Amino acid sequence: MIINVAVITVSDRSYKGEREDRSGKLLSEIVNEKLGNTIYYSVIPDEIDSIKKEIIHSVDELKADIVITTGGTGISKRDVTPDATDELIEREMPGISEIIRIKGFEHTPMSLLSRSKAGIRGKSIIVNLPGNPKAVEESLEYIIPALKHGIEILNGLSKE
Repeated sequence: MIINVAVITVSDRSYKGEREDRSGKLLSEIVNEKLGNTIYYSVIPDEIDSIKKEIIHSVDELKADIVITTGGTGISKRDVTPDATDELIEREMPGISEIIRIKGFEHTPMSLLSRSKAGIRGKSIIVNLPGNPKAVEESLEYIIPALKHGIEILNGLSKE
């Protein structure tokens, strides 16, 4: 099964062109190497409406199997990615976010400040990753096998 993935970078500075989007580009590379095909990539500002619009577009229109966001998962006032995601998911998948925080803690105690979410909308899995490239790489290492299996289950290709 080919897994189609949408990658959404949430960053005011990258959106304005003030900083290169290293996390989203790295995320796309890893997806293409280890998970499936990046069918969509965008860089958007830290705004709930923009985030919701991109996730809805990726899931409902592009039919992405997985939507992975990077950035906006912390505790600053502008970090609203989990809030937007929470409004869109139909069922939460807390284990994904929990393992990202737990494994991240092995590298930095600051991972406990992450508010990332993961869940299901239709037949798509949505995952929020941190905005740091190193954290993106480490997080994907832990969750890719579960994401592959989850998509098989959602598409009736696995008996769990």
